[in-house]
Amino acid sequence: MVGASIAFHLTRLGEKDVFIFEKNYVSSGSTGRCAGGIRQQWSTRNNVRLAMRSVEWFKRMKEDTGLDVEYKQGGYLILSFDEKEAEEFAKNVKMQKEEGLEVEVLTPKQVKRRFPYVNVEGVKLATFCPTDGHANPHLANFAYIRRSVENGARLFTKTEVKEIDVSNGTVRGVWTSAGYIECEVVINAAGPWSKNVGEMVGIDLPTESYRHQILVTEPLEHIMDPMIISFSGNFYIRQTRHGSFLMGQGDKDEKPGINRKVTARFLLEMVNKMSRRFPFLKNLRVIRQWCGEYNMSPDAQPIVGLSENVSGYFYAVGFSGHGFMVAPAVGEALAEWIVFGKPKNVD
Repeated sequence: MVGASIAFHLTRLGEKDVFIFEKNYVSSGSTGRCAGGIRQQWSTRNNVRLAMRSVEWFKRMKEDTGLDVEYKQGGYLILSFDEKEAEEFAKNVKMQKEEGLEVEVLTPKQVKRRFPYVNVEGVKLATFCPTDGHANPHLANFAYIRRSVENGARLFTKTEVKEIDVSNGTVRGVWTSAGYIECEVVINAAGPWSKNVGEMVGIDLPTESYRHQILVTEPLEHIMDPMIISFSGNFYIRQTRHGSFLMGQGDKDEKPGINRKVTARFLLEMVNKMSRRFPFLKNLRVIRQWCGEYNMSPDAQPIVGLSENVSGYFYAVGFSGHGFMVAPAVGEALAEWIVFGKPKNVD
C-alpha cells in the first residue's frame, strides 16, 4: 500500500514516468494480509499528525479513485489491562487532543455501557477515537494502483527487481526479470523484502520481518462498529462490512524471516482468548487463517527518507505493522519530496 500510495501521488502531481514493480501480484505482500485498521491514537506527535493526514486521504479515496474501498470511521477502542500502560494512555490522550484529535478516556463502566458486547473484566482504562476506522486493504491498494496506471504509471506484475544500477554514487537504473530500465530515482517500498532491496545499493537497513497470523470467522449480523485492540491484552478484532470478524495477535517468540505457515497454537489461543473477551463469538465458526509479515524497525517507527550515500535512492520501510494506516500521507510526503525537493503538506 505504501508503494501504491507513492505511485498515486507522483502521478497526481503530473509525473508520467512512474514504474511499479511487483514481484508477484498486486496485494500479494503484507497489505493483502493485514486487517485494514486505520488508527490516529499514537504516543508520538509525528505519528498522530501522519495518521490524521492519512485519514483525510482515506475519506476522499472513493472520490480520488472511483472505487469504494469499504472505508468506515467506526472508531478505535483501545483497552488497557495494565496500570502503568493506562497512565501512559491518559498522557497520550492529552497530547492527541493538543494535536486536534477527537479522543476520550473511558472507564470500564463507560466501556460496558457503550459497547455491551465487551467483557470488561480486568480492564483498567480505555481510550476511544470515533474518527479512527478501517478499510478493505485489497480494495484500497488496488484503487491507488488503478488510478496510478490511469494517470500514466506502468505496472509490472510477476516482475522481480534483481539489481539496482548505481554509478558514482547515483542511481542509474534497475535490472529486473523483464529487463533493464533506466531511471534517476528508486524508491524502496518493498515491505518484508526491504532489507534485500537496501543491500542492492550497499545500505544495511535495520529492518527485520516477522510472521503475523490472523483469522476470519463466518459472518454475523452487524453489531461492532469500532476496531477493538489491546496492547497489554495482545489482540485486535474488527467486523467487516460483510459481517465476518477479523482478529489477530502478536507473538514475542516469533523468529525473523518470511514464514507463511499457520499454526494450531495461534488458532487455539485466539479462540480461547476472544471467546472470553467477546462471549458472543463462542459458537462462531472460523472460516480460515493466514499469515503476513510485520516489517519491524528497532524502535517500531517508520524509516522514511533519502539516502545520504546514494543519490536518487529513497526508502519507506519498517512500518512495524502500521504501513496501511499511514500509507496515504507517507506517499504524499515522498512524492512531494521527489517532485519539489521537500514535503509540503506533511512534516
